[in-house]
Amino acid sequence: MFILPNKATIIEVGPRDGLQNESKHVHKKDKLRFIRALQGANIKEMELTSFVSPKWVPQMADANEILQDTPAHGRQFVLAPNAKGAELALEAGARSIAVFVGVSNSFNQKNINRSTDESMDALVPVLARLKEEGIFIRACISTAFYCPYEGKIESDAVVELCNKFVAMGADELSVADTIGMANPQESYALFKILKDAFPNTLITAHFHDTRKMAMANIYAALQAGIDRFDTSAGGLGGCPFAPGATGNVATEDVVNMLDTLGIATGIDVKKVCEAVALVAPHISRPIETGMYRLFSNGQL
Repeated sequence: MFILPNKATIIEVGPRDGLQNESKHVHKKDKLRFIRALQGANIKEMELTSFVSPKWVPQMADANEILQDTPAHGRQFVLAPNAKGAELALEAGARSIAVFVGVSNSFNQKNINRSTDESMDALVPVLARLKEEGIFIRACISTAFYCPYEGKIESDAVVELCNKFVAMGADELSVADTIGMANPQESYALFKILKDAFPNTLITAHFHDTRKMAMANIYAALQAGIDRFDTSAGGLGGCPFAPGATGNVATEDVVNMLDTLGIATGIDVKKVCEAVALVAPHISRPIETGMYRLFSNGQL
């Protein structure tokens, strides 16, 4: 018999992971309105932006201004994929920084032109510097279940990569079903292993909704003891280096499910939908999440 947690933490990734692959340019002022509205819904952990090359991710070219102009409100992450990005993030005043590596070698080669081992080697001095500066480090583990190039990923490989990150000082492991192929049995199995292996490290589940399995996978992760989830308001997102990957699971739908299960998040679903309504005119595809449809039809 499993016992679900009494409360859960939502890490909102819409402003970063949600918008990074958006084909239409979203103006800084519209991003800031989106972020502030999400803060107004009482979201206290959020990925704001990414310090990456604007040549490769032009949507994130305003990273410095986004970080500088966002009011302080809980833990605010920025992504820094390499030493240069980390240095820029530190100069901009970031106190919580995310880094990422895929378990799959092929995914890493397509993404950052390095193998998994080469990626980790390059991060050793970066994380050492961040620890010296007292930065909260979030390690994002991509392709933890399946890879678009290699297929199924073995759990031993995921644990090995997580072990390396924990040894390097990571405070949090965000473990991702990057292309949305995991099923609930796989979700439970992997997160149970990770919870047992890393009892003193924050573990977060990150699901994409490619096959409409994300909510079931979250429920399975809850059964395994996970109480932190990455979600994206409006279901925005998708990985530019993972063919076929659609958006992240929607914040408003996950919060609603948790509410109905009696799991407190402190987040106002209606206000999340209001935030989505602000950004919806500026993105290239319609918002079709369950709770947003109810909101749009005046039923929420």
